Amino acid sequence: MQHDDEDDEPELAGYEPHERPLRGRRFTILMRVVVVLGLVGLVLPGILVTVSTANRTAAASCSLAAQFYAPESTSSSARFELFSNAGPGWNCYALHFGGNETLVANLGLIPGGVSLPTGPLERS
Repeated sequence: MQHDDEDDEPELAGYEPHERPLRGRRFTILMRVVVVLGLVGLVLPGILVTVSTANRTAAASCSLAAQFYAPESTSSSARFELFSNAGPGWNCYALHFGGNETLVANLGLIPGGVSLPTGPLERS
């Protein structure tokens, strides 16, 4: 029994492989650049919107927390910090006259509304 390549794979009958690739090197590089730019164009707006929303939310929550916990402060500042005493995430600082700042609240990795007590504060 004799096997021919043409009998095993009839769709390849008469095929002679080419020595050079079908697409040139420049075209391949151009397509890679277009794909990378397309991916950046799809992902980057989502990242920017997420960061912007987190920044606005942290600033609003920090303003409320600073007004409640440090009414004598002149302003507030919300910052994202990887390494701080309160841990990684958004931290709220009350800014006092003279440039001093006090940590008022840790808003977490994803800032949300700050939880303020509804009754009188217990001082120890």
